[in-house]
Amino acid sequence: MAVDWAGREGWNPGHHDAACFHSTDSGGFLGGFLDGEMIASISVVRYDDTFAFLGFYIVRPEFRGSGHGLKIWRHALANCNALNIGLDGVVDQQHNYRKSGFAFAYKNYRFSGTARDILAKLETGRVAQISDLSSVSDALRVYDRSLFPAPRDAFLEHWLSASGHISKVYVDSGRIRGFATLRPCMNGYKIGPLFADTGEIVKALLGAVLGTLPERHGAHEIFVDMPQPNASAMALADELGLSKVFETARMYSNHEPDIDLNRIFGVTTFELG
Repeated sequence: MAVDWAGREGWNPGHHDAACFHSTDSGGFLGGFLDGEMIASISVVRYDDTFAFLGFYIVRPEFRGSGHGLKIWRHALANCNALNIGLDGVVDQQHNYRKSGFAFAYKNYRFSGTARDILAKLETGRVAQISDLSSVSDALRVYDRSLFPAPRDAFLEHWLSASGHISKVYVDSGRIRGFATLRPCMNGYKIGPLFADTGEIVKALLGAVLGTLPERHGAHEIFVDMPQPNASAMALADELGLSKVFETARMYSNHEPDIDLNRIFGVTTFELG
């Protein structure tokens, strides 16, 4: 239901997001009920004992302005003082998040373009270093951990193997140097994570995942959520002719994690980080 509400809010979730998200922390999703009817949702998904990510903070429109959102917010965060919590919030809510102890870290920009237009600007021939990715290896765990604040093995296992998800990995001389996942959403497709050591590797991965789409999907929209501090990502969006359609404020309750944003060309999801 929360994923359905997210779709109505225009957040464009993936078709299999609910199962992947729930598998990460089944106790991290809360509903607010009034007279037996669910009217609000929130998630605080714990990856380990130090880090969690907040999302799905939604109150049904007809129940807004009556304190229901604040009540479920306080309940969700009541026992989280020991955690560093991240969130991607709409910009006009930054003030409210600051009041709850969250500090602004940087902006994420959602860019979009059609599959056909993006592919036209990429070299999409077979790249020997790129192969299919459907499970989590020790090497992938190590690579992902350098770009995410906590281990997320359970999430990755479900994310890589979910129906309709297409994942590719770039391996050079036995070392992982990037990977990407394309997933079908309510509108078009999203690519995330899009992690890579260089812009050229990113372009190779983009070509590889988009090259799996049937030609009839060429007009479908492709969305990538890029962190604004990554100058190479911003330049790539310009090079590919992508349009900025949305932005969020990445905020943390304790401190900004030590991860290399220069290798994050696409955030995994705004709901789980």
